[in-house]
Amino acid sequence: MVLGELLPNVNELFQWKGILFQHTWYEVNKTAIMALVSTVMCIILFFVGSRKKKMVPTGLQNVAELGYETVEGMIAVEVMGEETGRKWAPFLATLFFWIFFINIWSTVPFVYFPATSRIAIPIYLALQTWVIFIFTGFKHQGIHYIKNSLFPPGVPKALYILVTPIEFVSKVFVRPFSLAVRLFANMTAGHVLLAIFAIMTSQLIIDHNSGAFQIPLGILPFFALVAMTAFEFLVAVLQAYIFTILTAVYVNESIHPEH
Repeated sequence: MVLGELLPNVNELFQWKGILFQHTWYEVNKTAIMALVSTVMCIILFFVGSRKKKMVPTGLQNVAELGYETVEGMIAVEVMGEETGRKWAPFLATLFFWIFFINIWSTVPFVYFPATSRIAIPIYLALQTWVIFIFTGFKHQGIHYIKNSLFPPGVPKALYILVTPIEFVSKVFVRPFSLAVRLFANMTAGHVLLAIFAIMTSQLIIDHNSGAFQIPLGILPFFALVAMTAFEFLVAVLQAYIFTILTAVYVNESIHPEH
């Protein structure tokens, strides 16, 4: 068996292959397993990391505290302010690390398949953010949230004919749509590139049916695969950061209306 047979095919982007419970109304596939494992990893990181707190953190506690404090300082407090940011930091840290863990599968050899390359997960995350900032808006502003959202202050009344429909479409449709598509498109593109370079490398270097003269040609896609894997790791972090910071921005707008 050649390595190309073990690597994911580009067609997997459009196929849902069940692994368990294939003949029931619900089946477990690779995406569901990756999401479950990522959830367990997230729980272990913070549960084990915070179970025995030490004055000088080491090991997993150090990783958990450093990660949490980074999200709290660079996202929550930076966007939402000191008091509000610290209240929302646990949720934002959970959101960041869960997205990061399900993104990072794109860099795992023989997988190269992030769970976020299935549109269902980005849609769920986007709808979750949408429900949270809408609910938060009504909780903190009451019925005035509708007025403050659709009729922003400082705009001439005559322009509300144009501004109000734009604000409505933006908050109700564009925000969740852009959150989902941005995450899905970036992670899917990375999956396709890594899969292509991995298959090219396996066919040129490892596949015994290829001629010896083709082996040197496989060096270039191999180094491209290594470089793209490192780049994809940065993309996984960046996409988790962007999704989390936009969530913080939207929630902060709901808590603190414009004046």
